[in-house]
Amino acid sequence: MTDRYAVIGNPVAHSKSPQIHAAFALETAQDLHYERLLAPLDGFAATVQRFRSDGGRGCNVTVPFKLEAFCLAQAWSDRARDAGAANTLDFRGEGIFADNTDGAGLLRDLMVNLGTPLQDKRVLLLGAGGASQGVLGPLLEQRPAELVVANRTPHKASQLVEKLPRRATGTRLTGCGFGELAGRNFEVVVNATSSSLSDELPPLPNGLFAEDSLAYDMMYGKGLSPFLRFAQMQGATRCADGLGMLVEQAAESFLLWRGVRPSTRSVIDSLRSP
Repeated sequence: MTDRYAVIGNPVAHSKSPQIHAAFALETAQDLHYERLLAPLDGFAATVQRFRSDGGRGCNVTVPFKLEAFCLAQAWSDRARDAGAANTLDFRGEGIFADNTDGAGLLRDLMVNLGTPLQDKRVLLLGAGGASQGVLGPLLEQRPAELVVANRTPHKASQLVEKLPRRATGTRLTGCGFGELAGRNFEVVVNATSSSLSDELPPLPNGLFAEDSLAYDMMYGKGLSPFLRFAQMQGATRCADGLGMLVEQAAESFLLWRGVRPSTRSVIDSLRSP
């Protein structure tokens, strides 16, 4: 009997996850079907439980439900616990196991696919929601010289930084509002806000991008997002969207569910083809 998996979000129609997991299944000879499920903003838990009752084996979770997904589980991976957010649920026996593969996916895309080491770099992470929670710890583990979390609401950035389990990395870790970024520049700037979904730009000051900098938007779509257009006009040397991260985090989820990690390069290349 074919095993069923899904991605749950709102919006979710744009998701390429079904194509990605279909390619992974073909490569690894796994019998599974993967679909999109649109959950009402007030109906995430009910959508998960319905899918599980109908025989679903697990799901990915996208905006805006990653915090709810964490709370819905009865058991958690260490990286989900560190993040306080989950993007992957595995239905095990009577319970739900939560994992967060976002950080691993982002790091693999940045460091392997894009050839951008983070050690000793000045890194800016935009946003303090579930997406940021999933990647902050893994980014810190790479020992950048400085890691700043900036958010429209400054205290949310500060809270995110303060509750992160501390590790002796030597990194200067701070949280602030967007306005406090004026006069500062960074070598890697990661947009983890959902602004690109609504074709908007966070209120960022000019001069954020250092020489030879990388601008990275965790969202993906056709053409440059407003954030990446802004970065390009501001002199960012390289711009990348989150398609590579999407494929890499999906491979981590696939490994959790199926016990095998598929290769990703050919999938990324095929999704970028016209």
